[in-house]
Amino acid sequence: MENNNEEFKVSGDEVVKKVKELIKAGNARKIIIKNEKGESVIEIPLTFGAVGAILLPTLAAIGAVAALLTKCTIVVEKREGEK
Repeated sequence: MENNNEEFKVSGDEVVKKVKELIKAGNARKIIIKNEKGESVIEIPLTFGAVGAILLPTLAAIGAVAALLTKCTIVVEKREGEK
């Protein structure tokens, strides 16, 4: 299957909210947060069924990174044909 990438430009205070939405949608394989220069700051591989308490430390880390960023890009890697 081919990977499909989607990008979202958000401000630092919107990052955690958007990542939660993407995780809840359930079709992301990996989430990458990039700074204004396009450099990867954090990459989060998502496995099928990784929800709830398992993701809490990851969301806390995203919040810490987001506090340092004013603008960033969230890249969502999806697989074609997966829901």
